Amino acid sequence: MAKSAYINGRWSDGKDDWFEKTNPANGETSWDGQACSDDQVEDAISAARVAQSDWARRPQHDRTTILEKYAEEVTKRADAIAEAISRDMGKVAWDAKAEAGAMAGKIAISIKAQVERAGTAYSEAAFGSMHLTHRPHGVMAVFGPFNFPGHLPNGHMVPALLAGNACVFKPSELAPSVAHIMVEAFEAAGLPEGLVNVVQGGRDTGAALLDGDINGLLFTGSAQTGLFFHRHFAGRPEVILALEMGGNNPLIIWDPADIDAAADIAAQSAFLTTGQRCSCARRVILPTGKWGDQVVEAIVARAKSLRIGDASEGDAFMGPLVSEQAAQNAVDFQMMLSKKGGKTLRRLKRMDRGGGFVTAGVIDVTAATDIPDEELFGPLMQIIRVDDFDQAIQRANDTKYGLSGGLVSDDDARWLQAHAEMKAGILNRNRPTAGASGAMPFGGPGHSGNFRPGAYYAADYCAWPQASQVSDQATRLGAVGFPK
Repeated sequence: MAKSAYINGRWSDGKDDWFEKTNPANGETSWDGQACSDDQVEDAISAARVAQSDWARRPQHDRTTILEKYAEEVTKRADAIAEAISRDMGKVAWDAKAEAGAMAGKIAISIKAQVERAGTAYSEAAFGSMHLTHRPHGVMAVFGPFNFPGHLPNGHMVPALLAGNACVFKPSELAPSVAHIMVEAFEAAGLPEGLVNVVQGGRDTGAALLDGDINGLLFTGSAQTGLFFHRHFAGRPEVILALEMGGNNPLIIWDPADIDAAADIAAQSAFLTTGQRCSCARRVILPTGKWGDQVVEAIVARAKSLRIGDASEGDAFMGPLVSEQAAQNAVDFQMMLSKKGGKTLRRLKRMDRGGGFVTAGVIDVTAATDIPDEELFGPLMQIIRVDDFDQAIQRANDTKYGLSGGLVSDDDARWLQAHAEMKAGILNRNRPTAGASGAMPFGGPGHSGNFRPGAYYAADYCAWPQASQVSDQATRLGAVGFPK
């Protein structure tokens, strides 16, 4: 049984209900232990509060040096991180290794962003000088998702620590193992005790963290959960919220010269990481007619031929979904679309090897009615056929979300129109929608977040600016109408 609470530099058993995570590829237990109790969560917040005071007073150089060392320690543990990710949530080996590499690469990007977006500035003035500095918020609660259980919480914690904050990290109960390796790397880097604390558990542990004395909540996950958090902190502007909540993402394909290239981009956009990326394309919009038919045929052919396997199968493109329940949810969602008028072109179905394995699915929903504007976290592509490009843009924007989108087209004029009119924080041309550069902001409008994008812009929500006018001595101001 694993230790569940890492508080002030020490691991201990949890004191609440026992839970376990099984590998969705083979059913083997990947992690088990007791969830943290309310008292343990409170202790973690208190430890972070004490440690943060000294950390915030340290020179920026000292904090940066420790985080640079952390990058080295993460790199040393890249294989262990990838294995833990694959065991917990089923990610295929190459995909898990890419995540481990992104964790290490994030540190240099975050250091650069800290300097550029949350650093210091000085200018002279007639009365003396003006100064811009940035101050940390304090204790940041970090809620990790299961689909990138190392990279995404790491992308919150590193900027937060660079800015002088402390963190209490609640990993997803669907992918708890990576947190232990991250702690090892922080310890080896010399991070002072109490600055990173871990509380394992599910809903009750998360609720205790929400109700604790925190200064910020950094969250990546579902819209339903993010909206609950937003309502929970209504009327409390002193608590910074950074919410990234996924999307019902559109990809428009319009008359490119290479049909096979278009189909490749569509398939990767929809099926990468078994559709368990918040930037995956859920809706692919194509023109009616023969050319659109050919693209759809090429997409379906790719869905049929994708290699599906576990982390031991090096040529697998897709692994299982995170759990058997997730697999059943995907099947049920497809059935719902079919009942509303969707035409199945390639059925998403549970595989005989059990666990979370499903096939990639494609369904034409052009004639369907009352389709819910929801994000299915799975490898199911919805095809929508339209008569003209203006209608394609309209259908792309027909969503309450706005995380990612894309256009596959060789026509510059089409791209200029799409770029100006599509509502998406990440908008690509002739590239997959899934995946994004850490050197750019990550986020979008609508129910995809609260306008605090992560990645390169994470520095913005990890510190608040302080503007100062400074004069070496007090002098009489001599304002008009003021007593002399």
